[in-house]
Amino acid sequence: MKELKVGIIGFGTVGAGVASCLLKNEEVIAGRTGVKVKLHKIADLDITTDRGVAVPEGILTTSVPELMESCDIVVELIGGTTIAKKFILEALNMGKSVVTANKALLAQFGPELFEAAEKNGADLWYEASVAGGIPIIKSLRESFVGNRIESMYGILNGTCNYIFTRMEREKLGFADVLADAQRLGYAEANPSLDIDGFDTAHKAAILASLAYGKWFGMDPVYVEGIRNVSLTEIEYADELGYRIKLLAVIKQNAAGKVEIRVQPALVPKNSPIGGISEVFNGVMVNGDYVGKTLFYGRGAGREATASAVVADIVDVAVNLANGVPRRVSSFRQADLSTGTVSMDEIESRYYLRIQVEDKPGVLGRIATLLSAHGISVDSLLQRPLTEGAENVNIIILTHKAIEKNTRTAVQEIESLAEVSGNVTLLRIEDI
Repeated sequence: MKELKVGIIGFGTVGAGVASCLLKNEEVIAGRTGVKVKLHKIADLDITTDRGVAVPEGILTTSVPELMESCDIVVELIGGTTIAKKFILEALNMGKSVVTANKALLAQFGPELFEAAEKNGADLWYEASVAGGIPIIKSLRESFVGNRIESMYGILNGTCNYIFTRMEREKLGFADVLADAQRLGYAEANPSLDIDGFDTAHKAAILASLAYGKWFGMDPVYVEGIRNVSLTEIEYADELGYRIKLLAVIKQNAAGKVEIRVQPALVPKNSPIGGISEVFNGVMVNGDYVGKTLFYGRGAGREATASAVVADIVDVAVNLANGVPRRVSSFRQADLSTGTVSMDEIESRYYLRIQVEDKPGVLGRIATLLSAHGISVDSLLQRPLTEGAENVNIIILTHKAIEKNTRTAVQEIESLAEVSGNVTLLRIEDI
């Protein structure tokens, strides 16, 4: 039986999970694949702290060069976009196949890394970079190869999904739930990467690139976080039959242009995406032949992410054992798009919450401004003026409209004397 040696750079949470899985399930993997995948080296600056994994003697090292020289497959699990990039390029240039979970690095430097892999006849696998243990990368690259991908919708950040779930269930404000999530370990001490949408944006960029054969990078990705979503919006959405989710939206229009955006959006409560709660992730893929498919599971955490990394390691090992590296290209440049759609150009339905003085004619003036910009009202909700309040909330759901026109109309509505403060604008995705 062919034996392949694996080296892991980074012995943190995920690295420890990968080591544990390889050690525990070595015989299971060999029985299923006919290849023995052997944990050979783990490199880290700290090799003395107990990670809860019993590692055989001689595996731990502080020397990355030693690891690269002695291993057939290099696994990068240190994160970041500097030293991780250096190690991956060094490994690829040595002809070593690489497995990584580094979404930020791929989103920013994908073309350079894939070019190095192709040049040196090496594999570069990255299943764990998006949605943890959910096999969405492999599915897009292989299972859906005969489909044109019409759209994808993804809940790709467990921290944000957890926050929205608890806000809805427990009627708590954003700041209170975030603080509790940090205490429980569901959110980082500095949560900005998650709650400002950039973690999801990195993943959306990778999914869009796989679907449409062009590495888009981050420039065309519209990113809007969840800091400004109040309990008021959560409650009104619930009353209207929706939930608010931080949603990655990837679509190709009839002209072939691709839109990639990340934003809090209203989705129907009875939709598959609307039913995903807590820290779970989900991706809905719509292909022209396969139709709608839903992938659901844990999008982060030691075991789920380790499962995805080990799956990539095994794919690489089977390729090497059979002398067919790059049997399936990690990314093939074959531009299936005609460019990207700017945010101003997108079409969407909208949720607008407007605080107004309770005076005759206000609603008519708002409707006139919307109509002047080609925006028609689908439904409207208004609550009576409560005791002690100066303004009433008007909730408007629109039919599909152009983003630029909607924002222009909102600015004009905000300038009305009877309107107080800013209009809350959220998009609606009727999945």
